[in-house]
Amino acid sequence: MTKKESTPQGQRTIMGFDFGTTSIGIAIGQEVTGTASSIGAVKARDGIPNWNDIAKHIEQWRPDLLVVGLPLNMDGTNQHVTFAAKKFGNRLNNHFKIAVETQDERLTTADAKARLFEQGGYKNLGKGNVDGMSAVIILESYFESVWQ
Repeated sequence: MTKKESTPQGQRTIMGFDFGTTSIGIAIGQEVTGTASSIGAVKARDGIPNWNDIAKHIEQWRPDLLVVGLPLNMDGTNQHVTFAAKKFGNRLNNHFKIAVETQDERLTTADAKARLFEQGGYKNLGKGNVDGMSAVIILESYFESVWQ
């Protein structure tokens, strides 16, 4: 995969990840609009995805930046999975040579479930849907934090 020329901040395509040990949600967003859309989830085993599945999304969308949700305790301290999410971010950078940033993801799962329920009731609350919507929320909160 070749690195594309640098896109100016404010015009970048950014891919967001909701890290989990069994499933990793993925969203794609545009800085110019500050919006994101779910592109689903990939399965993982102990936090390790099939890298080919992620490569397919990266090839299709060619993001300028990757954002990984950082799971923190409500008081802002690290938890066990915080370190696994950081490790995942480092592996993304090593595999694809694309810059990776982290974004606080506290309460994104609850927000994702609420949004999905509003859009279609309980049938929308499947694990892949929740992880994908969590990635959307992580990415949208990243956009909000960058433009404050």
